[in-house]
Amino acid sequence: MTAYLTRHATADGPRWALDGRYLPAGFGLSAWLGLPAAQAWAELEALPRGEPAQAPLLAPIEDAQEAWASGVTYLSSRMAREAESQSADVYQKVYAAPRPELFFKASGWRVAGHGAGIRVRADSAWDVPEPELALLLDTAGQIRGYTVGNDVSSRSIEGENPLYLPQAKVYDGACALGPGIRLCAAAAMADLPISLEIERAGAAVFSGATRTSQIKRGLQELADYLFRELAFPQGAFLFTGTGIVPGEDFTLRSGDVVRIGIDGLVLENPVR
Repeated sequence: MTAYLTRHATADGPRWALDGRYLPAGFGLSAWLGLPAAQAWAELEALPRGEPAQAPLLAPIEDAQEAWASGVTYLSSRMAREAESQSADVYQKVYAAPRPELFFKASGWRVAGHGAGIRVRADSAWDVPEPELALLLDTAGQIRGYTVGNDVSSRSIEGENPLYLPQAKVYDGACALGPGIRLCAAAAMADLPISLEIERAGAAVFSGATRTSQIKRGLQELADYLFRELAFPQGAFLFTGTGIVPGEDFTLRSGDVVRIGIDGLVLENPVR
């Protein structure tokens, strides 16, 4: 089954929609991710569809859910981290190691959706968006679908010392997901195009592209490591790393617009 889930800001609170029509008000993504896969798909297919979903989009993540992230999964990311860091060998080792780099990114209530603002830290001099495939994982750690993710990061803070990574990656306005979730099998994500465009004062100042086939590790492998010693009773989102890194001469500025596309899904966020 392939379907498209979106979350909307209605007058009665957040409401999920399937393929452009509202689902019953009682539908919750967290509860759905707790069902066995076969049952979950059957129940979703059987749910009645309401009127067209026209309310503004919200990030497709519920408040109690968590977003986590993988690092240094593309060769280009490893090379960029080596260039910025005073401890380059750390990134060389993690790229080749059996165990991936995983880190907490955001609680659901902190995530920006399509059209919402993202930020750069006031104490950072070098900041970039990181366009990523973000996996939707059920409570057993199995992949149910994906969305577009922006892992906004301070390269200057992380580059100063890898132990500063939480400060470089986790702050208000540093995480965006959207516009919705494409529900599909993991096999459908094997070679998706990813694009990044950054606009400043109405003109493009950066663009880049990659494909998910360039990720060094298997997608389910990353999910399995995340779930080894952690329980996610509401399911989770997992960023899979970035393969597009702007050069050392580029930093995000307030007023920029960041546009990330993955196979037709486009997440756009202004920088506040």
